[in-house]
Amino acid sequence: MTFQLERTALITGASRGLGLALARGLAARGWNLILTARDADRLRAVRDELARVTHVAAIAGDVIDPKHREALAVLARGHAGLDAVINNAGALGPSPQPALLDYPLEPLVEVFLANVLAPLAMIQELQHTLKPGARIVNVTSDAAVNAYPGWGGYGASKAALEQLSAVLAAERSDLRVYWVDPGDMRTDMQQAAYPGEDISDRPLPESRVPGFIAVLEGDLPSGRYVASDLAAPAGAVAA
Repeated sequence: MTFQLERTALITGASRGLGLALARGLAARGWNLILTARDADRLRAVRDELARVTHVAAIAGDVIDPKHREALAVLARGHAGLDAVINNAGALGPSPQPALLDYPLEPLVEVFLANVLAPLAMIQELQHTLKPGARIVNVTSDAAVNAYPGWGGYGASKAALEQLSAVLAAERSDLRVYWVDPGDMRTDMQQAAYPGEDISDRPLPESRVPGFIAVLEGDLPSGRYVASDLAAPAGAVAA
């Protein structure tokens, strides 16, 4: 199979759920991949699977860890730079989700570290590896813009990520910055948010891949998008 463009994307949280679906979808479209996730065994299996399709490099670790982010930047430089950074890794917080007045503050700090500070720190670490016009995609949630009881901690962290993304877009017109809401999906995180409930009616994360491809390969301006509302470029397929 021949592809016209040599493109490289770094995806965090790539061993399961949306991150895995995006890795598969981009691999099928000829993107080179740098993947990371905390689960080393799962990540190794993903790397072995996708290495049959495209070039894949993978390092297991936590995006909160500065040393891990440095290692990812070294990999990016070895790939002659990045066309896209997809900040997909994140933390839900306590399960079930507590009301704000009952929310323990130490876990809330961890949620903000994972969902706000780690994505910013990742972009800071990778900024010198970004190619002109590179795409930064921060995965957000409708909980960032809607007041759902029990979702105050997670929602507040995603609201902060959205504002961070908007300011970055205003500061860096040379980049495309997107904050994309994938909507409810049938994932481990969604199940953890609703312990004991049947979530089989939620769409699989693969169904959201074309919307992400639209921002990664299209010409949309920086901004907030809902994945299910986007029409993907010609030839885009779910993973």
